[in-house]
Amino acid sequence: MKQLYLKYKGHYKDNFSLAYPVVISQLGHTLVALSDSIIIGHTGKVPLAAVSLGNGLFSVFMVAGIGMSYGLTPLIAQENGRGNKGAIGHLLSHSLIINMVVGILLSAVIYVGSSHLSFLHQEGDVGDQARPFLRYLGFSFIPLMLFLSFKQFAEGLGFTRQAMNISIVGNLLNIAIGITLVYGLFGMPKMGVIGVGIATFTDRLIMGITMAFYVLRAPRFKPYLQSFGFRNLKAAAIKKILGIGTPVAMQYLFEVSAFSGAAVMVGWMGAAELAAHQIALSLAAMTYMMASGISAAAGIKSGNNFGKKNFGELRLSAIASYHMVLLLMGGAALLFTLGNHLLPSFYIQDPQVILIASRLLIIAAFFQLFDGMQVVGLGILRGLGDVRVPTVITLLAYWVLGIPLGYFLGITLGYGVEGVWWALLLGLLTASVLLFVRFHIKTKKLSAQQYINEDEDTASYLRKSISSKE
Repeated sequence: MKQLYLKYKGHYKDNFSLAYPVVISQLGHTLVALSDSIIIGHTGKVPLAAVSLGNGLFSVFMVAGIGMSYGLTPLIAQENGRGNKGAIGHLLSHSLIINMVVGILLSAVIYVGSSHLSFLHQEGDVGDQARPFLRYLGFSFIPLMLFLSFKQFAEGLGFTRQAMNISIVGNLLNIAIGITLVYGLFGMPKMGVIGVGIATFTDRLIMGITMAFYVLRAPRFKPYLQSFGFRNLKAAAIKKILGIGTPVAMQYLFEVSAFSGAAVMVGWMGAAELAAHQIALSLAAMTYMMASGISAAAGIKSGNNFGKKNFGELRLSAIASYHMVLLLMGGAALLFTLGNHLLPSFYIQDPQVILIASRLLIIAAFFQLFDGMQVVGLGILRGLGDVRVPTVITLLAYWVLGIPLGYFLGITLGYGVEGVWWALLLGLLTASVLLFVRFHIKTKKLSAQQYINEDEDTASYLRKSISSKE
């Protein structure tokens, strides 16, 4: 064990320094939904179920936006590894346009879709309260994409702390405004579910403006922003970013939409089941976003080493990221197991909901390791520019296997919400194994090719030396 630690010690340190701000920043996205659930949960199970439905549906769009913004990060990391500063600002310009167009379009889709929640066959009161909440979440999508554009640019260059600081302040602001509006403090009217929607929109608007201001004004970024502007836009650059961002968005979409699809199935079982599902899912999503922070850092390191053609270091750094996420998610699994009855009580005092949620947390504990492995695998491969095959893997794992099996176990065989969650666990297991195999094959080939090239360079040097002596 000591030899293993010494082998990867330097990579653990480098990866941790890069990862922990990203972990906290990524966690901020989930903490918004988590704080919304805790704030509203004490007002009753119907408002909690409404927030569950709204956040579950919005999360599908949010992760698609996050995935699209990730199209910039590996390209920035690769160009930085090559020392090509001139291309970096040019990439940011194109990515910003793509992300803002995506934000506006998806915001409009959410607004229109919120009028048709009846098609999901939820309980009447749940749908009525979820509708205005979902609309405010939709409005928040545009400033969220602004924040992500500049966040991914900074993180691609290895500057990860400022986004973390902004996320922390933003979450504290969201909690303060949410409590004030939900419970009618300081003379404000009691707004209930609408209050947490307004708080979330305000939080994301301030975060987006602050992140953009920081990147555009900070002296450290000036050398990289010389080519930033919108006069010399090129279709090839947009295509390049979309070539990574679109598959990554689909990867996130397949996974999160599977859990959202599961929420719809659980909603057919009743408000108590849906509320319990939201509690367990919000806790699992929190650890997932922490793991995705390690994944993002792994992708940055992989892209940087790929740009330098330092494939041996790339593989060592990637394996160190796997070790880190297994340690993190192992701790989360232990926490879920030991606190399966206590944790749900922070959300709600309904005994029926707590009992169901406690059972789901045991299942969530089982899939923590697989969830962490699959998201880190995706990050590493994204850094290499390998996004198409991983996209197919996520589609197969979640929508060909997970969701159909969830319907069969939960609805057809009558195992209820627990049957749905066991099926999702199997999907995560499948994805984690296939993505690790893909990573192993890809990096082994790159390392082998590097050694071949080095041998050829050595042989060429020797031939030239001999010829010069002759």
